[in-house]
Amino acid sequence: MAAPEEAQAAVIAQFLPEQMSEAEVEKVIEGIIVTSGADGMKDMGKVMGMASKQLAGKADGKTISNIVKAKLIA
Repeated sequence: MAAPEEAQAAVIAQFLPEQMSEAEVEKVIEGIIVTSGADGMKDMGKVMGMASKQLAGKADGKTISNIVKAKLIA
């Protein structure tokens, strides 16, 4: 029963943009934090907005959010 859906998913996946690795996303977010002057969790919204725009279609929001939180807490 799952075979037709798996076949459809394979076809759709060909047209989706390639996702960045977590390490690549981390580097982009580090750059955004430096250029925006973000300092702590109070700037999470600003960093998330910039990161979401820059990484649209290249990384999912949950990954972006987790990395931004980790970087701003550290």
